[in-house]
Formats: sequence, structure tokens, C-alpha cells
Amino acid sequence: METLLLDPDDVSAGAHTSELIVAVEEAFAAYERGDIKMPAKSYIDLPEYNGDFRSMPAYMKADDWDAAGIKWVNVHPDNPDDHDLPTVLGTMIYSDPTNAVPLAIMDGTTLTRKRTGAAAAVATDHLAVADASTLGIIGAGVQSYTQLEAISEVRDIETVVVSDLREEAIERFIDRFGDEFDVREGSPAEAAGCDILSTVTPVEHPIVPDEAVGEHTHINAMGADAPGKHEIEDALLQRATLVIDDYEQCTHSGEINVPWSQGLLTDEDIYGELGAIVTDALPARGEEGGPTGVTVFDSTGLAIQDVAAAHVVYEQATDRDIGTPFQLVDTRV
Repeated sequence: METLLLDPDDVSAGAHTSELIVAVEEAFAAYERGDIKMPAKSYIDLPEYNGDFRSMPAYMKADDWDAAGIKWVNVHPDNPDDHDLPTVLGTMIYSDPTNAVPLAIMDGTTLTRKRTGAAAAVATDHLAVADASTLGIIGAGVQSYTQLEAISEVRDIETVVVSDLREEAIERFIDRFGDEFDVREGSPAEAAGCDILSTVTPVEHPIVPDEAVGEHTHINAMGADAPGKHEIEDALLQRATLVIDDYEQCTHSGEINVPWSQGLLTDEDIYGELGAIVTDALPARGEEGGPTGVTVFDSTGLAIQDVAAAHVVYEQATDRDIGTPFQLVDTRV
């Protein structure tokens, strides 16, 4: 049996945003039901290169399919300036769990961007006000693109306020989306005043001020994925309704990791995991007993999201003859 090699263009062609959102929501539901096997994300820290590697293996069972995979991914913040490379690079191996055949090896960088946007969209769909029309984005790197693409699938976004220290990044973002949305540059405080806010930066000192956030703003905190990272002021986290993707990961390396380690947040401050809301174990915004006021989704990224996204890409690739098949496995016994 041949393995499909899927490069960034192949992954982009197969990663239909609407289908990814459905698949990632299925992943959250499978997580809540316990229909997954997902060892903890492991890290290899490389301070000498200001970076790290992470391995993310998982298996998940959806209603009518199951799959397994592992993503080998890094975060090297100096890459853009020092090596003309993205901060995050990844490779995904997508496997058939019945016989362990590697069905595909695909670009995990594009996959990560796409599924991260889809995860934010799932959270937004359950936690943002129904008539949300303004989106703030802090951090205008490549991840910001999929935030807007995915969130605009679940809410009728009209106005986008984008904030970044790099003027050229803002200009690229406006060039990309200016014909589709009313996009303007703004400060972090101005972005925070929107109906929805996505933060996609690697900062370790909060840049989202408590007093600037709208009365019913929903925040997708997507940037913190390692101990010490912290985008949102503690006072805001303390008063918001906190929804997380995974308890162990979020308390270790998510947006809440710093105030958690300082004792400023405890279990009582966490509303629940997104999977519980997706499966109706907890009410969403707008439902009786559901969150009101400011909500925060703390996203660290789950390996099952990558498996779910890889499933969508692989099915599209096989249906549309995308990718390059090659003989990776020696099938002789």
C-alpha cells in the first residue's frame, strides 16, 4: 500500500475550513466521551537555539471513522529573522489504526494553522454572542489569517481590528483581507473592545488590558503554548468565564499557566472544558445557565485536533487525486 506525500499546497487544497470546523468539533466531543488515546505532549527544550520540539501522538474515534497520527512540531521564535523560516514547522504522519499503515505524510505547519483556526471557531460558536460582527486580532502573523477565515464561518464578521508591532505584518494582513472585510489597524486595547478577540502572540507579559475588553467579548487565547507565556491580564482572567481545551496542558503551558502557578487561579475559576460544552454536558452562551459577560477560551492545541484535520485532508486528497503517492512501507513478510 502506498503512502501519500502532501506538501503545503496539497494540505491547503484539502483543508476546507467548514469541514475542518466540523471535524475539530468532533475531536472535542470524542475527547469528552473518552473515545481517544492521547498521551501528554512531550517537549525537547533547546534554549541554546531559543526553541523546542514537541511530539503529539493521538488516536480518536468519531461517529463513523477513526484514525491515529503523530505530529512532530517545533517553536523557534528567531526563525523569521535569522533563517527566513516560519516560527512553527511541523510534520504529520497520519496512520490507519487497524494495521498501522502510514496513509499520509503531510505538511504539519499548514495543518497546525488550519486546525488552530478551526478550534477557535468551535469555541467562538459556543461562547460568543450570536450577533457578533467585530473581530479583534492581536498578532498579525500567519496564524491570524486562519483565525479570521475560520471565525467568519461561524459569525457574520464585518469589521476586523488588527494589532501588531510590525507594520509590514499589518499591511500584509490588510492586503489579504481588505476586499472582504472592513479591516483597520488598531492598538491591543482597540482590538480587545471587539465582540470577539483572538490573541496569537508568544509574549510572556500580558498585552490585553482588563479595562479595554467589551462587556460581552469572547476571547480566544491561542498564543500561550509553553510555560511562562501569558497574553491576558490576570484581573481579566479572574473575572472571566474560563473554558479550557485540556486541564493538564492549560495549567502547565496555557494562558492560565502563570496565574495558576502563582495561586491566583484555582479549579473553582474554571468553568469547564470545551468538549463538555460541545456535548451539551455544560450549557453554552445563550442557553439557560450558560456563560454571560466576558468568556475566555484557553487553547493549547490537542493532538486529536491534528488527527481530525489530517482526516479531512486525507479524504479530500484521495477523492481528488491530490498529492504524490510513494512506497514507504516494505510490505514483504
